Amino acid sequence: MSNIGIWEAAEPGVRRKILRADGGLMMMEVHFESGAEGYEHDHPHEQMSYCLKGAMAFIIDGTETVIRQGETIYIPSGARHGAKALEPSALLDTFTPIRQDLLK
Repeated sequence: MSNIGIWEAAEPGVRRKILRADGGLMMMEVHFESGAEGYEHDHPHEQMSYCLKGAMAFIIDGTETVIRQGETIYIPSGARHGAKALEPSALLDTFTPIRQDLLK
């Protein structure tokens, strides 16, 4: 059984759905309630996040950047990062290589 295409809970107030995982790329949609956080973590994957709606405050290696609907942020391999929704928000995250740790 695969979790691709299935909404699942992540952190409190955060849910995600892996859209595709092919070749060396993975794409995932993530929805946040206002104030919900994606806790700080790091991984060897490069990541780009596109804000579909709302506003998100990202901390990347100690530096805060806010992105809003229509804006994108890049997270380098190995960077310590987390995010907090400043209002109800949604992201489209892309990873390379595939996040095998998130696949079931």
